[in-house]
Amino acid sequence: KSDAPTDTLLKEELDDLFWCSSYKSLDGKYIFFDTASKETSEVWYLSTEDESSVTEMKCVAKRRNKVLYEVEHGDDSWYVWTNVDGSPNMKLMSSPATADSAANWELVEDTNGNPLFDGSLAKSLDSVTVLNTHVVIEGREGGIPRVWIYSKDSKNMKMLSFDEAAYDVGMLAHFEADTKSIAVSYDSLVTPPSSIEISLDDDSQRTVLKTKAVPGYDKGSYGCDRMEVLSRDGTKIPISVVYSNETVEKVKAGERVPVHLYGYGSYGACMEADFDTTRLPLIKRGMIYVIAHIRGGGEMGRQWYEEPNGAKYLCKKNTFNDFVDVAKFLVDTWTTPEMLSCEGRSAGGLLIGASINQAPELFKCAILGVPFVDVAVTMTDSTIPLTSGEWVEWGNPNEEKYHQYMMEYSPMNNVQKGKTYPACWLTGGLNDPRVAYWEPAKMTATLRHANPDNENPICMKLDLSAGHFSASDRYKYFRELAYDYSFLLDQLKLAN
Repeated sequence: KSDAPTDTLLKEELDDLFWCSSYKSLDGKYIFFDTASKETSEVWYLSTEDESSVTEMKCVAKRRNKVLYEVEHGDDSWYVWTNVDGSPNMKLMSSPATADSAANWELVEDTNGNPLFDGSLAKSLDSVTVLNTHVVIEGREGGIPRVWIYSKDSKNMKMLSFDEAAYDVGMLAHFEADTKSIAVSYDSLVTPPSSIEISLDDDSQRTVLKTKAVPGYDKGSYGCDRMEVLSRDGTKIPISVVYSNETVEKVKAGERVPVHLYGYGSYGACMEADFDTTRLPLIKRGMIYVIAHIRGGGEMGRQWYEEPNGAKYLCKKNTFNDFVDVAKFLVDTWTTPEMLSCEGRSAGGLLIGASINQAPELFKCAILGVPFVDVAVTMTDSTIPLTSGEWVEWGNPNEEKYHQYMMEYSPMNNVQKGKTYPACWLTGGLNDPRVAYWEPAKMTATLRHANPDNENPICMKLDLSAGHFSASDRYKYFRELAYDYSFLLDQLKLAN
């Protein structure tokens, strides 16, 4: 007997810029190996039914620079969503299920011959679920998550509609292609999450399977709005606002009220108008909670993220400008700088650091959770985990143009002297592999040393057992959040 391993290596990815994953098509006929960076992707496949090919993976379409695509299988066809030919958003295309199929990709059309998704600015496409009789598509339109149901037989597509103006909706996990219904998760700023079963043939047939219980919560005591704020370059920035009815009555009477502004704005990630019980302690104390859907996220489609008008590479400053302009709108409309706080985590901590550098006078309190604030230094050191893969997000500072641009916004390098900065609460985790603990530590020291006469406290809390995502234990997470809120409420004089 030989002790040699019998496993066969089917595929590997050696480029540090790329992430890998594997998955099985919903109909069970193919296993896929997906490798992708932020800008380029490639998918390989293996048939589960052809025993002669179990040791050889074939490529759906060879990688091409700045061409992204993803694949599902159904009806002996590939369903491909891709930005091929430089479209701002993803197109929905299909082709026979063969290797090297890119030349055969064609737009999927409705019964009138119109493309379902043509990659234009009108709507974006995020994911596709191929069922036996229908195709369920998730994407965005008007900054709101959407779900569309496409009938293979009639070639008609319909978008699921809901009563509220702004909400979060998405497909729940599905493991069977042969089904007559789907399940979605739905919530909004004031509506707790629920799981809803919806008929594929008649989407008016809906059954609420489960709704999250929120003890003591009265939906009728709260309200929400979706608004747009004009950024300095004329771009309309959506914001989601949630408040108590008591607070909004004060605003209507002309009274100024405390406001908490939250943002992220990186990686094309979307901050949804969803329900979060952890906001209630602030809202019950009379605060208005605002989510700024700034550029760098993906709320308005990939163009909200990509160059030239998004907030990536050499247009990253749009993220910070949008956030500051939203803050100025809030001060002009509902609050004052003495009652305005802001918060962001990770890349959102970069947002907060850059924003308080740009306009320290706008805020009374800032929370920077595990903040990515030493941008140029971290991105220069490829020995740090994840750094090289991030070069397709921020740029490689070993190239002069990116280094110079980073130095213009990196929070560590742009702290102003002689300014009154807001009270700052910075957090870090000793075991954080994404944002090392020394980044918030260096930022804390820099803020203190630059303005030693600043009466607003600059504080840092380092968790010696946590990583990037704070505590995994639910109750410890609440305790950590209580520290953040205690500092915020104390600085805004709302602690009592």
